[in-house]
Amino acid sequence: MQKRGADLVIDVLKAEGVEVVFGHPGGAIMEVYDALYLDGSIKHVLARHEQGAGHMAEGYAKVSGKVGVAMSTSGPGATNLVTAIADAYMDSVPVVFITGQVPTHLIGNDAFQEVDIVGITRPITKHSILVKRGEDLALALRQAFYIAKTGRPGPVLVDIPKDITQKPAPAYVPSEKEVLDSIPGYSPHVEPNAQQIRKALSLLLEAKRPVLYIGGGAVSSEAQEELVKLAEKLNIPATTTNMGKGAFPEEHHLSLHMLGMHGTYYANMAVYNCDLLIAVGARFDDRVTGKVEEFAPNAKIIHIDIDPASISKNIIVDVPIVGDVKVVLRRLLSELEKTNLELPPERRQWVENILDLKRRYPLRYERSSTLIKPQFVIERIHTLTKGKAYISAGVGQHQMWAAMFYKYSFPRQFINSGGLGTMGFGLPAAIGAKVAKPDHEVFVIDGDGSFMMTMQELITAVQYRIAVKVAIINNAYLGMVRQWQELFYQKRYSEVDLSLQPDFVKLAESCGAVGLRAKTPNEVDEVISKALEINDRPVVMDFHVDREENVLPMVPAGKSYRDMILEDGRKGVEAETMYLVG
Repeated sequence: MQKRGADLVIDVLKAEGVEVVFGHPGGAIMEVYDALYLDGSIKHVLARHEQGAGHMAEGYAKVSGKVGVAMSTSGPGATNLVTAIADAYMDSVPVVFITGQVPTHLIGNDAFQEVDIVGITRPITKHSILVKRGEDLALALRQAFYIAKTGRPGPVLVDIPKDITQKPAPAYVPSEKEVLDSIPGYSPHVEPNAQQIRKALSLLLEAKRPVLYIGGGAVSSEAQEELVKLAEKLNIPATTTNMGKGAFPEEHHLSLHMLGMHGTYYANMAVYNCDLLIAVGARFDDRVTGKVEEFAPNAKIIHIDIDPASISKNIIVDVPIVGDVKVVLRRLLSELEKTNLELPPERRQWVENILDLKRRYPLRYERSSTLIKPQFVIERIHTLTKGKAYISAGVGQHQMWAAMFYKYSFPRQFINSGGLGTMGFGLPAAIGAKVAKPDHEVFVIDGDGSFMMTMQELITAVQYRIAVKVAIINNAYLGMVRQWQELFYQKRYSEVDLSLQPDFVKLAESCGAVGLRAKTPNEVDEVISKALEINDRPVVMDFHVDREENVLPMVPAGKSYRDMILEDGRKGVEAETMYLVG
């Protein structure tokens, strides 16, 4: 039995449990859109730009833990997806990107809307394939889903020529076993090595000054319960990366919140002075390490990661453990139960000193009765949503404030572009997140510059009644660039002024959304409360904030934690080193 290739695409999507596809049609993918229409069982969200569709699929995947799907036509449709593909690759997001391609007999002829999208995306995908025969179509798609969601998750691209979608193909969807048998060289390590577990356990029991350093892999693995158990049982403070937020509840007394370039003082001091660093699903990004020679200089390092290529890539580690984070932590906890638990007496004092540092140097900012401080807006969003909202951030100062001043309590709660740093990510990703979690509040914390990159997707949210709440932290600047120009370029503010911008309230209203504005601190709560009352359409809140507020604390690029700049301008860690280490 045979059926049209396009119909087979839909059969595979259904077999994979796909409920929604984000995309934009065009000539080379038209057969698949026709099959989507005729089947009628899979929801489609029509983005206004293919990049937006890609970010929507990312947001859906990040929040749900399922594989997202984005679809476009060939040529410019496919190249418009490239930013989202790269973003998904950097942040290990499982998304299958399906692109149309010109008919097979025209490939290589510079045909209308032809690009080698497989060649373009090979460095930024886990796997990419051009389907050349109808017999290979279903297997290629099933392989794509399996590769995207297993091991270290990531994007996979399947490029399908138009004639392959038009012609009959075997009406057969391969089984999971057939998929596994077809890719014998791909076998992610889930179970850890027992000897490495014993080595790690020995270090965990001996360390006087340990710190957990938690990354996005712990979120993907949903290992919060295991992390909390390990931290509490061994009395270890925990810090997370920007991507690891929610993997360890931030209201927990052992939470040190975020580390790195814009991390908390107490987290960075703990890492700088620790004698054992346990990296869990983290990749030692440069925004975390700063100057690598001075990162955790006196610590032994345990590194748990499902991707062997990530281990000792940036920082040489002492005990590498390859495996799924959740599985590894369960093995550690199981072995821990067999030991006569006796921790070094110095550990209690270490934790007490760090928690004292946390009390003495909380995240803070200078309050104002006349100017809206961006941190204040985010604090009020946290309070008025009771800390239960999903937060999607754009990229810039507002992203760091969202990471600092909203306290995250569960995995997948904070959605942002960590590795690629894609301006415009916030709104479309929030749309995807809201599609995945329709009964939960989803807020976008965005900058005016970041919002304007993809603000056309507001129409998408209106069309499908996707009630995201957009909080624009409007300082009329490209804020993070301006901050660097202030601190490191003697205030030469080159091309960062965004004071000529749309009226965001009128823009929202013209799209059929609700527009609200706050210009004074007293108006902030009223605007957020009004937004929370509206659940049938998106809301845009335009907060006019202090234009030259900086994100502090900060570790200058390429410097060490010793060079950290605090909110009061103070630098240096010598006194804290003596205090913490004794």
